[in-house]
Amino acid sequence: MAQNIRHMSLLVVGTVALDSIETPFGKAERIIGGSATHFALAASFFCPDIRLVSVVGEDFPQNGLQQFARRNINTEGLQIKKGENSFFWAGRYHIDMNSRDTLDTQLNVLAGFDPIVPEASRNADFLMLGNLMPSLQRKVLQQMNQRPKLVMMDTMNFWMDTAWDDLMDMISRVDVLTINDEEARQLTKEYSLIKAARKIMQMGPRFLVIKKGENGALLFHENKLFFAPALPLEEVFDPTGAGDSFAGGFIGYLSGTNDLSFDNMKRAVIYGSAVASFCVEKFGIDRVADLHQNELDERVQEFIDLVQFDIDLV
Repeated sequence: MAQNIRHMSLLVVGTVALDSIETPFGKAERIIGGSATHFALAASFFCPDIRLVSVVGEDFPQNGLQQFARRNINTEGLQIKKGENSFFWAGRYHIDMNSRDTLDTQLNVLAGFDPIVPEASRNADFLMLGNLMPSLQRKVLQQMNQRPKLVMMDTMNFWMDTAWDDLMDMISRVDVLTINDEEARQLTKEYSLIKAARKIMQMGPRFLVIKKGENGALLFHENKLFFAPALPLEEVFDPTGAGDSFAGGFIGYLSGTNDLSFDNMKRAVIYGSAVASFCVEKFGIDRVADLHQNELDERVQEFIDLVQFDIDLV
């Protein structure tokens, strides 16, 4: 008898924005960006049921909404504010492509953002809380009818400086925290990432992902550790959104497979890394939006070939 298989649903909350980016290899003006945009597009390769909660202004381009539709991303929770402008960020990357200068930040609609989770999305199986004010992340979590199977959140050093108590409260409520190495050190005052990870997991999360940019990512759970390198690429045009693409691929793979074992989390790190490696090849969302499944499968194989070896201990 055929089984009626229900796909897991993933709710993604974060920014949908317009970016102007300058790198040593060129510049792009007012292109589509934002954490939730990168999360949702990356996750859509693995999970067929993605719901987006965010806010944009009247200036947000129609082709951005079409990109979401093409990837079957449900935008019922995307508020469009008439007569207002979208969140805007402008930055310039240095020659190493790791450091950057923020040239302009305009909160616009984000300043008064009140995330409303549509009724149909309040039973989502998985929840990705993008880098927002911790009080807004909490507000989303409180709107869920029941606790999702997995709650993952991203944050940044700005909230460590300005909203410490709210941030600590949110970290205690989630299953997976994803931050970069600099943020992990600031959060714990520990230089060793092993010590930092131990302290962070004592704050509440069962799993921790520390992103190290072009140096890969670390996954921690209890006393287990997994490291995935970043794929060496010939050309890196724009690192903006790579970390968000990684996180989206990671939770997208987990929700698509509905398997929260540590072994499957390791696979999710590789798939997330693979999507992120495409993100940097063009400005904004262009490369990931046009990505084909066979390209993704080939890139995952490159990761496997990069780290797989046989060795005989004498």
